[in-house]
Amino acid sequence: MQLTELNAISPIDGRYRNKTVSLAPYFSEEALIKYRVLIEVEYFIALCEANLPQLATVDKGLYGNLRNIYENFSTEDALWIKETEKTTNHDVKAVEYFIKTKFDALGLQQYKEFIHFGLTSQDINNTAIPLSTKDAFEKVYLPSLIGLVSKLKELSVEWKDIPMLARTHGQPASPTRLGKEIHVFVERLEEQMRLLFNVPFAAKFGGATGNYNAHVVAYPNNDWKAFGTNFVEDILGLHHSFPTTQIEHYDHFAAFFDALKRINTILIDLDRDIWTYVSMEYFKQKIKAGEIGSSAMPHKVNPIDFENSEGNLGIANAIFEHLSAKLPISRLQRDLTDSTVLRNIGVPMGHTLIAFEATLKGLNKLLLNEDKFAEDLEKNWAVVAEAIQTILRREGYPNPYEALKDLTRTNSVINKESIHAFIETLNVSDAIKAELKVITPSNYLGI
Repeated sequence: MQLTELNAISPIDGRYRNKTVSLAPYFSEEALIKYRVLIEVEYFIALCEANLPQLATVDKGLYGNLRNIYENFSTEDALWIKETEKTTNHDVKAVEYFIKTKFDALGLQQYKEFIHFGLTSQDINNTAIPLSTKDAFEKVYLPSLIGLVSKLKELSVEWKDIPMLARTHGQPASPTRLGKEIHVFVERLEEQMRLLFNVPFAAKFGGATGNYNAHVVAYPNNDWKAFGTNFVEDILGLHHSFPTTQIEHYDHFAAFFDALKRINTILIDLDRDIWTYVSMEYFKQKIKAGEIGSSAMPHKVNPIDFENSEGNLGIANAIFEHLSAKLPISRLQRDLTDSTVLRNIGVPMGHTLIAFEATLKGLNKLLLNEDKFAEDLEKNWAVVAEAIQTILRREGYPNPYEALKDLTRTNSVINKESIHAFIETLNVSDAIKAELKVITPSNYLGI
């Protein structure tokens, strides 16, 4: 069966393929193979620059040809490697054999044994996967998140002067502004982004058990620790973890996934708030010709974008949680449980991208219903009780909180007339009474 969007098992590669295809160059099997080839080629070039006598005759003019091996890497190349893997039963060894065939074509046969020299497969995997993840983060994830945050900023400015009844515990509370409430999410997201930027993409590079055993026994006078740090940090642009066991300890990866999870959690909070505002009729939604909201109820325009986002963020967070909890744990110097788990980084990334796009789509469909905001404020004059009792406290009025409690904590209707009638009963100056009567649910807004 030819894999299509209709028969793919995962919705990431099926229903939502058009929303996640941008991740394929970083998290697909072909991408992983390509990044492995990149690491092997760059490692060989770094060895050529390390003054090893056996590589002194390598023509530096061929570096460009060597880099073409990964820069022009094709699906056919990946298929060749996968076919070879059927025999080797080892994915990284198949990559080594592939590069050796390329060396033959370039007339570099005598140097073939310096491909993967002194390395273990995790020196390749634990550099290739952080590098591909870093690239996906910078080129796909961040632009999508920044676009979403930018939209929230735009709305926070557009709605900065819209007074809104706040609700704490679901009950009417001191009024606020709609733009400010949106800006709360902007600030939360940007703070998490600042924390996220401090998490390095770390790589392990040090031989079979992290000690450069093979390198040292072959060339005991070389500073292999300095070589490894230069290779990982200056050439690949990653952080060199040292010392390690056979694998990178993944503590930084865990911090990265936890940071992504926190961002998603904030967006779940946003999705639920906007969903609730829609149900309260604070927002209407733009209607698209031909769309159907319910198979049975023709009138419905459902907030499905926020629901879709919430569902995908939940799935993403469940997997991010497993990644961050599992990866830092490995029996003794290494077990293989990290291998299959690392192949799934693209899955929560995919669900996250789907969610970002859904939330953004939902925000773009919102239509402000200012009449409903004003109606709710007018129905809830009791919320000015806080303002009145605070001014009375300022004036030294006896037991102001209790007086307002007796007025407002009832099942009777509280409106402008009843509030103003209460104010008239107060033993305060006419100036204070005038000050109190200026306060309304629509202007008691604070900063």
